[in-house]
Amino acid sequence: MSPIPEKLQETIDNLAIFPDRSARIELLMATADSFNPVPEEVARRPFEEERRVKGCESEAFVFPVPRPDGRLDFYFAVENPQGISAMAMARILQESCSGAPLEEVIAVPQDVVYKIFGEELSMGKNMGLTNMVFMVQNEARKRRRRLEAQGAQEG
Repeated sequence: MSPIPEKLQETIDNLAIFPDRSARIELLMATADSFNPVPEEVARRPFEEERRVKGCESEAFVFPVPRPDGRLDFYFAVENPQGISAMAMARILQESCSGAPLEEVIAVPQDVVYKIFGEELSMGKNMGLTNMVFMVQNEARKRRRRLEAQGAQEG
């Protein structure tokens, strides 16, 4: 199994230093404060429904942009200004998965949301954040399949 993106592992390791829930929440809120919405040159409102994260109460959207090297950059929109957790997750995914090898993005474990936010998440919040991760992984899988198909045609 491939390792996960190095920057994501660093984030998980850094958050593990804060076993105190309130300190972790403060750190995640600071992460959310540094969230930058998708630039207009990548996507404009109204966003395409196929980009919407299913089950996300914060109305999050994921936008993959291919790089020449075959990897992806990820951009996010979080339409609910109260969506602090979604903004934090978007920032973490953007920083850690953009430019990472596709296999590493695909290998992100299902429990990564709990590793980042802790076990106290509500079922609804967990579902939305986990679906953000799944969407990023699915985009990496699609990109890998496209690249494999191109390689088969050229070979």
